[in-house]
Amino acid sequence: MDRALAFEALRLDALLAGEADDVATEVRNAGRLVCWFGAHDAEFVARLTALGPGAVVAPPYTSGRAVWEHLLGTVGVPAAAAERFRAAVEVAPELVADGGRALARAGWDGSTPVVLVHPGAGGVAKRWPVEGFAAALERLAAAQRVAIVIHEGPADHEAAAGLAARLRAPSLRLGDPALTTLAGVLATASVYLGNDSGVSHLASAVGAACVTLFTRDKLPWRPWALGAEPLVVETSALEPGDAERVAAALLGL
Repeated sequence: MDRALAFEALRLDALLAGEADDVATEVRNAGRLVCWFGAHDAEFVARLTALGPGAVVAPPYTSGRAVWEHLLGTVGVPAAAAERFRAAVEVAPELVADGGRALARAGWDGSTPVVLVHPGAGGVAKRWPVEGFAAALERLAAAQRVAIVIHEGPADHEAAAGLAARLRAPSLRLGDPALTTLAGVLATASVYLGNDSGVSHLASAVGAACVTLFTRDKLPWRPWALGAEPLVVETSALEPGDAERVAAALLGL
């Protein structure tokens, strides 16, 4: 059975204090333990492996290797077999339909290709300047008839509002749909443009044609989906030529 639990509910912090009995039952009764937390604390590792002999405790990433390759390697997947994990996730038809209805509520009439844009990110340092998004999207809109849809997550109001205010091409706003609905929206979109963010990873996972913007130091965290190679940009300021490169990538898709 697959079931998601909040990380805090596992009470792994109890192992740091030597209180193994306080760890969640799901941890103590697990048939197999794989943990990417606490690998640098020898006492934590010893206590967790005592709960589950054969447990894998590893750091979340290692330098010089893509994170997804490292994570698969820690659970014993050889590099030669890793490719099968890189296929896109098929989005159920009912979720695609739900995504289409969300786009319709935002004002999409279904007659033009959707370009979904997510200008936000969890950290400010990951956000490409909104003037870059605006310039690239205006070049795209001048060359191709599209529906530009700006997605706004719960922490993205500043970035989304800033892009909407600066963008001279017509655009629609999509405000924080449920994650399953967003998956349907991404499966419907012709092209996705976004920063290094969870939304960008979801877009790649469902097989959207993506232009995802990464700073060079964050490239190890790039999406693992086939064909989801990111564009490297500078986020502290709009660098000459970056908007043109992003626009060309969008047009290429």
